[in-house]
Amino acid sequence: MEFIIATNNAKKLKELSRILNPLGINAVSAREVGVNLDEVEETGTTFEENAFLKANAAFTKTNMPAIADDSGLCVDALDGRPGIFSARYSGENATDESNYLKLLDEMKDVPANERTAYFNCSICCILPDGNKIEVNGKCFGEIAFEPNGNGGFGYDPVFMCNGKNFAELSAEEKDAVSHRGQALKKLKEELEKYLINNK
Repeated sequence: MEFIIATNNAKKLKELSRILNPLGINAVSAREVGVNLDEVEETGTTFEENAFLKANAAFTKTNMPAIADDSGLCVDALDGRPGIFSARYSGENATDESNYLKLLDEMKDVPANERTAYFNCSICCILPDGNKIEVNGKCFGEIAFEPNGNGGFGYDPVFMCNGKNFAELSAEEKDAVSHRGQALKKLKEELEKYLINNK
């Protein structure tokens, strides 16, 4: 069974493939099935709403079961920012680096004991029959004073969990603790139930 993954992020696609393949689900990008997915306007006010908007757009355009996620970093000292604006935090042409450097700059005077933050991941999966599965995962940690590590993507170089930056973890280590790893675990459980019931 093929599921379309509503993302242009190759690293996210790889992460989803690792989880879905053992279920007999082939995760494909829009490009792989020859479809051009328009950029979805993320008008939702929550991660959950934006994940649904992206999944629904892919499902509607391709008539294939679709999975989309919306995730971001919520920093307590910044009243939850960057939150749903994580991907474009430093402006229109934001890059991973410009985003986390802006974050570090905003937090330069925040002491170590007040740098708590969490990653949030909401996944929406629209099934072949149009029903949907919605799951959520969170990973709590703190913001480092400087970037470290060269793995991962997004804010991984500045997010610390259990004393290590996300960008220093192997893919397996990250999957075990990350917000997306947790959400995907829940998605996997729900999909297993769905597949058993729809044999």
